[in-house]
Amino acid sequence: MATLISCGPGFFAKTLGLLSSRSLARCTCVCPAVRGVSFSTSSGGPPKRPLTGYLRYAVQQRPAVAKQYPDVRIVEITKKIAQEWRLLSPEQKKPYQEAALAAREVYKEEMTIFKEQLTLAQATALKEEKRQKVARRRAIRKKRELTMLGKPKRPRSAFNIFMSEHFQEATGESMQSKMKNLFEDWSKLRISQKQVYMQLAEDDKIRYKNEMKSWEEHMVEVGREDLIRNRKKKTKPKKSVKAKGNKTNTKVVSESKGTETPASSPGTGKSASRAKKAEE
Repeated sequence: MATLISCGPGFFAKTLGLLSSRSLARCTCVCPAVRGVSFSTSSGGPPKRPLTGYLRYAVQQRPAVAKQYPDVRIVEITKKIAQEWRLLSPEQKKPYQEAALAAREVYKEEMTIFKEQLTLAQATALKEEKRQKVARRRAIRKKRELTMLGKPKRPRSAFNIFMSEHFQEATGESMQSKMKNLFEDWSKLRISQKQVYMQLAEDDKIRYKNEMKSWEEHMVEVGREDLIRNRKKKTKPKKSVKAKGNKTNTKVVSESKGTETPASSPGTGKSASRAKKAEE
């Protein structure tokens, strides 16, 4: 039990809070170290995140539920435990939630001490690792959302179609070896043999284009314009900048003398004519 509680919640999220005995045997309850940076602190690594109140309840109830339903899959056991948790009263949930809050405060204190011991390079690497984890989680949530909204699958290439048709009969023990052998078989095909799969790939592109058009039209109807590709952003018209003052530095070439004289502004034209009359 203590080993399970010390595991991070991210591990339990993969199985909705429940683990099989085989998974526990493979589990090493150690938080992943920051890539490329070694920690020389006394703790040996970042503190482990505490479990939530529900995860504590799930860990405690799983053995009994699994014993009660031995032939039920882990996913179904998870649903049963989640349903039991929802039916609990606030007073029944209180011990688990209070334990989670207390563990959270201890985690904050340990994390503060841990960060104080880090060098600048270690702190930067830890921050980058956190940023990458957040980006991966956002990408997973985004992909899950698009799948739920029924976004069409991207078109397959000619080689992907060939591989899906011949994967079962391909030689090789592992998936990597099968894919390698299939790629070699694909390279040995003649152009006429590849043309069949290339035509199927072109047809799949047309399918994807038509389905995406219908899907994007539906997204506009339901108010999800943010999911449409290449949205035209409204550009604000540029304000014309007026030049300060009325004076210009344009030079005018005199036709009679062939010399350049600065063009006079409307305000200085009268003074120039008066000076010319005075000279006459």
